[in-house]
Amino acid sequence: MGPDDLSRLSLLAGSNTDGSMRNVRLSQVASVRAGLGPNQINRRDLSRESELTANTSLRSLGEVSADVRTVLADTPLPPGYAYRFGGSTKDMEESAGYAVQALAMGVVFIYMILASQFRSYLQPIALMSSLPLTMIGVVAALLVWRSTINMFSIIGIVMLMGLVTKNAILLIDFALRGQHDGLERSAALLRAARVRLRPILMTTLAMIFGMLPLALALSEGSEQRAPMGQAVIGGVITSSVMTLVVVPVVYCWLDDLGQWARRLFKRKPKVMVAK
Repeated sequence: MGPDDLSRLSLLAGSNTDGSMRNVRLSQVASVRAGLGPNQINRRDLSRESELTANTSLRSLGEVSADVRTVLADTPLPPGYAYRFGGSTKDMEESAGYAVQALAMGVVFIYMILASQFRSYLQPIALMSSLPLTMIGVVAALLVWRSTINMFSIIGIVMLMGLVTKNAILLIDFALRGQHDGLERSAALLRAARVRLRPILMTTLAMIFGMLPLALALSEGSEQRAPMGQAVIGGVITSSVMTLVVVPVVYCWLDDLGQWARRLFKRKPKVMVAK
């Protein structure tokens, strides 16, 4: 059936004076011609939508999405046109946002617990100074394994927030006990580092070898979960090594700051007596 056949179709258009239905041809009320058009019109939020889907190959989804955003940002769109990402890109962005919120809440909860246990507002900061050190190992491990920061590696970073703090707790808690026993602060820290080195190394090596099968992706389909193990291994190594150096230094600085603040607020004001 061609356009000429369609133009001769009869349509019922109202009624005649005698009450019978009036028949008109389609060509009398419309122009029929061949052309191209969508076989389905999709709408979202009362607007027409055209969906483009594709799969990535040899590159991560984040890199491809960033390149697409750059091209779209440099391409002027006609009035009334807009774009937005969906599918896996949208899910990844939402998951990353939730992971950042979980990371922030984890840091806040860790500080609250440490402040309540140590009865200090400054000592938890010294303990948590090992948290930024984990990112050095995470980035280095991902570069060595040629991996990327994805949802699984972010989960590994969230796991590290609780794992790396325990090494600093072992060190500072033992140093505080030494100070309570009468040792000088530097001597207490040196003894704590010497005594607690073995437990720190034991827990670190246990975590590394426990995560090694996951990081090496030995089983089929484990490549997707491998960045989590790689991030944990790199973060644990750097935090364990740097904890023995950075945390005592930060603890000394904050302890000096706390002593200065206590002397400042306990200083009695001078009273002027008028003669």
